[in-house]
Amino acid sequence: MADDKKRSFREQFEALRNLPRFFRLIWKASPGMTLANALLRLLKSAVPLLVLYVGKEIIDTILLLIDGESTDTTYLWTMVGLEFALAIVSDLMNRGITLLDSLLGDLFANRTSVELIEHAARLDLYQFEQAEFYDKMERARRQTTGRTVLMSQVLTQMQDIVTVLFLAGGLIAFNAWLILILIVAVIPSFLGETHFNQRTYSLTRSWTPERRELDYLRYIGASDQMAKEVKIFNLSGFITRRFADLSDRYYHANRKIAIRRAAWGSGLSAIGTLSYYGAYVFIITQAVGGIITVGTLTFLAGSFERMRNRLQGIMNRFSRIAEGAMYLQDLFEFFEIEPTITSAPDSLPFPTAIQQGFVFEHVSFKYPNSEHWAIRNLSFQLRPGEKLALVGENGAGKTTLVKLLARLYEPTEGRILIDGVDLRAYSLTELRNNIGIIFQDYIRFQLKAGENIAIGNIGALEDSLAIEEAAQKSLADTVVDTLPERYDQILGKRFAKGVDLSGGQWQKIALARAYMRDAQLLILDEPTAALDARAEHEVFQRFSELIEGKAAVIISHRFSTVRMADRILFLEHGQLLELGSHEELIAKDGKYAELFHLQAQGYD
Repeated sequence: MADDKKRSFREQFEALRNLPRFFRLIWKASPGMTLANALLRLLKSAVPLLVLYVGKEIIDTILLLIDGESTDTTYLWTMVGLEFALAIVSDLMNRGITLLDSLLGDLFANRTSVELIEHAARLDLYQFEQAEFYDKMERARRQTTGRTVLMSQVLTQMQDIVTVLFLAGGLIAFNAWLILILIVAVIPSFLGETHFNQRTYSLTRSWTPERRELDYLRYIGASDQMAKEVKIFNLSGFITRRFADLSDRYYHANRKIAIRRAAWGSGLSAIGTLSYYGAYVFIITQAVGGIITVGTLTFLAGSFERMRNRLQGIMNRFSRIAEGAMYLQDLFEFFEIEPTITSAPDSLPFPTAIQQGFVFEHVSFKYPNSEHWAIRNLSFQLRPGEKLALVGENGAGKTTLVKLLARLYEPTEGRILIDGVDLRAYSLTELRNNIGIIFQDYIRFQLKAGENIAIGNIGALEDSLAIEEAAQKSLADTVVDTLPERYDQILGKRFAKGVDLSGGQWQKIALARAYMRDAQLLILDEPTAALDARAEHEVFQRFSELIEGKAAVIISHRFSTVRMADRILFLEHGQLLELGSHEELIAKDGKYAELFHLQAQGYD
């Protein structure tokens, strides 16, 4: 236990190193507000001592007037007026500090959220496919709003420390032993709070995966997208029981710490209270013995009490600040994650017109922490203007291949060339601007119809003509014409007046995204899977006609559609099994021909 306590103290003190970086972020959010907040707090820290001193003068002057030692009340009313002014100024400063804290907190949360989104966009796709990364991202996301309280706590801590220094001056002038009594009074409580804050942080951090699962269970238990399955399969009981079991286990783990914290806190706080009243008795005896005046008694008693309360607050707040700083580490750790797929410093501009095409040279790929090869020793060429179809059973590596083409993944072995130059030599941004991909699991954004289409080339968000042209090419215009607000219609049911679409309608919207981008390579990864065979055939036929002269990769399980491609690449277990035109592969009478005839029988 002793080793754990030492380690927890060390960890909390080390976590304070995050605070300078934290305040640099706050300063960047608004230098003016940050400076104004600090100045207001500095001025406010002197108010308690001034109020106590003015109060002392008022009491001593009243006693002099009562005893007849003085008859002039001018000084008395001057002090009363000064105390009134201090009360008004103190209130105004408190309101100003509260306002600035609130505004700065909002600005910090907004700015940090923007930076988090921008940083996440820079990271590699494979990182998003790891549970450990998701835990880090979830912890970081919580800090964008949860840490705004930390800012107020640290500033209040600094303000209270200055106030204590002012008050300490008054106590030291009377009796320095009172300061020592105060320190002895607050240290036990401080040590207890520090220990239990560390325990709470460790519990919260270790339960990150379970808390993500709780959030997910909340989502699927009360979501418009999941409602059909929940009702049809009668899943509500299963979801409820699972949520209740998991949340109950977390509650009991947290309750155990909370009870121990309350019990130890009560005992340690009693020690502080006893020390305070011991000092208070000492001050009273000094006043009764005539050593100090009644005004000085109230000044010292008030100073001692306020110092005790502030020192107690400083000690306890230190634990909360250290705890907050440890949580803040989660945010900074996320920002420190760097992508491995980046543009080289001397990256080349992407060719304005591809001359030789894409070439895979002995490309192999395996996912991180996996021994299985998703792609193995794959070599082929995709010529400029060629339509290449990828065929293979689920898990054959088709989607992995197109992600390698777009440099969402890097080959584990081998290389991919464009016009004889390694893919990694080109500007990553320009590469992806020249490749348009519509995946099977495309996102149904709860945005306006026009915005949903413009996602294919978000830079053209304001180009209504380009959006309408893309909609016409994908036949999404027939969907838009049925919507009450046409391109301004919110799609989905998440927001008021939103309209949901059928699967086929959504697919036309998604396909329009492909036409938004003037890319040299277009990839359709089974985005029409929900359409019937005839509708899909018509979509791909139209697609082939509209992208004349551009290279395309088409993934489909329907051979009636695949046969329209110039060449067909058949993948099996991540390896190239067959490559050729439809006619050539049928004549070869291999695996492609076998599956083609098997599927054709299903339509007889």
